[in-house]
Amino acid sequence: MDLRQLRGFVAVAGAGTVTGAANTLGLAPASVSEQVRRLEDSLGVALFERTPQGMRLTGPGVTLLTRAQDLLDHADEVRRAVTGERHRVRIGALEMLAAAKLPAIVRHLSERRPDLDVDVCSLTRQALLSEVAGGGLDAALLLDSGPRIGGLGFTPPADLDFLDVGEVRLLLVAAPDGDREPLLVSTPGCSIRLAADQLFGARVPRRELTSIATAREWTRQGFGRALLPDFVLEADLASGALIPLDLTPETRGAPLPLDFTPEKDGAPVPRDRPLETAPDSGVPVPLDYDAPTLALRLVWLRSREAALRDVLYAMSV
Repeated sequence: MDLRQLRGFVAVAGAGTVTGAANTLGLAPASVSEQVRRLEDSLGVALFERTPQGMRLTGPGVTLLTRAQDLLDHADEVRRAVTGERHRVRIGALEMLAAAKLPAIVRHLSERRPDLDVDVCSLTRQALLSEVAGGGLDAALLLDSGPRIGGLGFTPPADLDFLDVGEVRLLLVAAPDGDREPLLVSTPGCSIRLAADQLFGARVPRRELTSIATAREWTRQGFGRALLPDFVLEADLASGALIPLDLTPETRGAPLPLDFTPEKDGAPVPRDRPLETAPDSGVPVPLDYDAPTLALRLVWLRSREAALRDVLYAMSV
C-alpha cells in the first residue's frame, strides 16, 4: 500500500467512476484502475463493487475511506515540515460565484492565514462535488437550500459536510417597458434554473438560454422576465434598466397538483412554489411566497474536517 494507490482509491470513491477519478488526478483511466487493483491485492479485500452504474464501495472500502484521507493529509503535513513548503489550499466555486463571491472569502482567508497559498478554480456543481469528494479540492462554494446538501434538487456524494456562509436573494425582474413573458431561464442543472423550476413550475412559458449572463442581457433588452441572483442586478436596479416584479401566485402561473415526489429522473419535480427539505422527513415542502433566498454554502469532505478545521474557520468567520 502506497500513497499513489491511496490517492487513486480516494478519487474513485469520490467520483464514483474510474474515468471521473482519472480526470481529477490527471491520469489515464487504466493507471487509476491499476492503482486500485494493486491496493486491493495488497490488502486482500475487494474495496469496490463494480456495477454498470460505476464503482460502489464495499464494507472494507468504507472502512478504508474514513482513514485514507487522514493518511494522505498527514503525509502532506510531513512533506511540508521537511521541505519547508507552504500549505496550499484548493478552493472551487461555481463560475458566477467565483467572480462575485469567492474573492471576498479568499481575502478573508488570506488576512487570517497569511501562511497559506490559495488556489482557486471554477467548475460546474457536479464537478465541484466530485473534486471535493475525491480530494482534488479542499472545499467548494456553491448555492443550495434547506438543512441538507442537495436541498435545491441535486444528489451530492456521500460524506460531505457544509457551512452556510451567506445568502443570495433571488429577484424576479424585467425591463420597465419589456415583455413579461416568457420566463428566461438558464440551462438545466444550473442552481438558478433549479430554483426557477421549483418556483414557477412547468406551465409557465419559458425560453432556455445558455447562461445567467445571457438571461440578464435578454431581460434588459425586453425579451421577457427572469429570476436572477441579487449580485448580478445591483447596477441594473440602481439605473432603472431592470425593475423588480412581485412574486405572487398570479405572476408565477397556475399552480401544479400537489401529488408530487421529491425527485423524478434525477431532477426535482417542478412546482409553483419554492421548496425546502423538511428536517424530519427529508421531503421538500413549500416556502413562503416572498423573495426566495439561496444559501451560499461551503462544502468539504467530512473525513478531512480535522485537517481543514482551522482553514474552514478562517474562511467562515
